Amino acid sequence: MTVRIFVPRDAAALALGAERVAKALVGEIEARGIDATIVRNGSRGLHWLEPMIEVETAEGRIAYGPVKASDVASLLDAGLATGGNHALCLGKTEELPFLKSQTRLTFARCGIVDPLSLADYRAHDGLKGLERAVTLTPADIVAHVTESGLRGRGGAGFPTGIKWKTVLDTAGARKYIVCNADEGDSGTFADRMIMEGDPFVLIEGMAIAGIATGATKGFVYIRSEYPHAIATMTQAVEIAHKAGVLGTSVLGSAHAFDIEIRTGAGAYVCGEETALLNSLEGKRGIVRAKPPLPAHKGLFDCPTVINNVISLASVPIILDKGPIYYKDFGMGRSRGTIPIQIAGNVRHRGLYEAAFGLTLGQIVDDIGGGTASGRPVKAVQVGGPLGAYFPRALFDTPFDYEAFAAKDGLIGHAGIVVFDDTADMLKQARFAMEFCAVESCGKCTPCRIGSTRGVEVADKIAQGIEPEKNRELLADLCNTMKFGSLCALGGFTPYPVMSAMTHFPDDFSPAPMVEAAE
Repeated sequence: MTVRIFVPRDAAALALGAERVAKALVGEIEARGIDATIVRNGSRGLHWLEPMIEVETAEGRIAYGPVKASDVASLLDAGLATGGNHALCLGKTEELPFLKSQTRLTFARCGIVDPLSLADYRAHDGLKGLERAVTLTPADIVAHVTESGLRGRGGAGFPTGIKWKTVLDTAGARKYIVCNADEGDSGTFADRMIMEGDPFVLIEGMAIAGIATGATKGFVYIRSEYPHAIATMTQAVEIAHKAGVLGTSVLGSAHAFDIEIRTGAGAYVCGEETALLNSLEGKRGIVRAKPPLPAHKGLFDCPTVINNVISLASVPIILDKGPIYYKDFGMGRSRGTIPIQIAGNVRHRGLYEAAFGLTLGQIVDDIGGGTASGRPVKAVQVGGPLGAYFPRALFDTPFDYEAFAAKDGLIGHAGIVVFDDTADMLKQARFAMEFCAVESCGKCTPCRIGSTRGVEVADKIAQGIEPEKNRELLADLCNTMKFGSLCALGGFTPYPVMSAMTHFPDDFSPAPMVEAAE
């Protein structure tokens, strides 16, 4: 019987040497005459153990990691093909604490299936949601998604069902589904992991969205920095076409739906939905004024659904298991699960999918294992470079949209970056302003000018020049940017700046400059 050995092809694993491990395995297997095949799966999300390889045994998969190419010979000597014991053996994959305690709905197949095997996808409950969708009316599908409580996982948290119903009810000669895969926030990688590890779930979700709203064409806008995701999604779309999942008759139904992969232009602001639409149309990626909303006049002035990768990838299980099943997870108005991406100065870096409601302290201390440096945690930034910095005093905050908003924070794309007590929060605030200045599309004055002035004011504070006056000026700039900017880039930049000033005031009170004696 042929043994299956899994070596991840996820970009994180590749960056840590997975390709070298795969080549070493192929060479050793051939030289030893072992009846084995290498499956290039996605990552399970335990990034501190990558490359983590697995072998399929009668008792289940056994994991080893982190594996280097130089470890391959000794692994095979120890009986890797049968799950033999070795210093790198982690035991049964499903029993690993980091994985076992998760609630994997959206990421149920990630790291388990061959990403480009439609047969493997079907064998693990794939396409069940779409098979059900083709038997329902568009209004019924929208009602299912609305009842599930699914909200936009890209950052805004807007109810997905309301957006879909708006497009369904809006007349248009043509409608579009646009998947925003321009995952530009620091410390985020969930979109990439889905596209590289389970691309068919995104395709299925987009097809369901098309049937629900009357759209016949979809676009996946992927950032140019994701070449592996672009390649995998391109191949997956071709496979789906050949299998009749996409095309003029979706799964043999009367519904037509096609998907096209587009590469982003390399601008952070193109993650904003209207700038993304401009980029898709071949224009400069600058923000459009709203109204009109994209749901009314979006791509090529047609009604358009714009959803994040995780939002769309969460739809198939809602159609398969039902809205109540999905809604049973979570708390308050935050229903279902959220893929939390843990990064920065933390021991257990990776992706952890769980129902809304875990506290920030549980995520950082219990799941993340504290800092990698062993020093105390000083701050945690949640929601990307525009997210607020939370001190330990706020670690009792539950991971919930409203709970974070009440503490002047935001969940965003659920990326968490951990900092130890060596971090200078004045420098972090300056970085936020500098980031905004560099990435601003330039359309509105508060963002374009305010961020540049913000860098200058932060520098003056750091130099001890009229610190109290300049702290007040920085706060005033933040207020102008928050309420005067056209989009979230300028509007959210004040979150990291103001939270840093509020929670870490000592870092904004440097010693005044002392002139050298003559």
